[in-house]
Amino acid sequence: MAEFKSRHLAGIIVGVLLIVTDLIFLLGKTSRFFKPIIAIGLFIIIFPFWLDILRENKKQKEIETKFLEFVRSLVETVKSGIPIPKAIIHVSAADFGDLSPYVRKLAHQIEWGISIRDALTTFAKDTNNKIISRSVSIVIEAERSGGNIDEVLQAVTDSILQVKKMKEERRSNTYTQMIQGYFVFFVFIFIMIILQIYLLPQLADVSVAVSSGITSGFESYFQGNTAVTNQSSGVNFKTIFLGLVMIQGFFAGLMIGKFSEGELKQGLKHSLILMIISYLLITTIVG
Repeated sequence: MAEFKSRHLAGIIVGVLLIVTDLIFLLGKTSRFFKPIIAIGLFIIIFPFWLDILRENKKQKEIETKFLEFVRSLVETVKSGIPIPKAIIHVSAADFGDLSPYVRKLAHQIEWGISIRDALTTFAKDTNNKIISRSVSIVIEAERSGGNIDEVLQAVTDSILQVKKMKEERRSNTYTQMIQGYFVFFVFIFIMIILQIYLLPQLADVSVAVSSGITSGFESYFQGNTAVTNQSSGVNFKTIFLGLVMIQGFFAGLMIGKFSEGELKQGLKHSLILMIISYLLITTIVG
């Protein structure tokens, strides 16, 4: 979980101030900007936490890349006849980017006399990366069973390369599908806006004409019904359509993330983007 920092507090303060200001000056007034400003305020509150998630995802990708370099360096050092504990200490002097703090911690633990098995387990937990955890588990099992560490590390390297290649191929193959997903969603929003602006008011006018022809007693009841709210049934189509768009945006974002990144949680960033844009468009254009 991301650490609560000053930028998070700043985002919360600015967002809350914007929402409070909106409520003070626009609450109860016929302004189409009332709801969009609230949405912007909520986005400002969420944005620092969302940015941390994006940064963490980027960091994990770099850690996977640098872990591959780390294992390669380790393989070359072990092949030269150096035992794996000393090889780790020797390799830790190199720069592995975001992985460097974890590699140095691993080397320090080995220098302090902690077993290679426990040190590697801690290393995997600290990085919190699935690929590293699986690779470390393989190395630990090989060390426990007395296997050839050179061959095991080489197999781990080949496995990581294969996984990275598959991810890159999937990302390139699904890029077009991701663009299509965004395009289809915005077409859906366009249709919802057209329905609310043009079609529903006309249907409301027809219902007024029909009802007034049947009985004049309902004439006053249907006055002002051109705001796309069916007063006779108590159904607010604006709320229904907005809810449909938000639900569509949430699940469309999840599916886009699943296709492009392979995990549903990666789709949360797409869901947030789609939901915010759709909410701002509908509340601003439709009112």
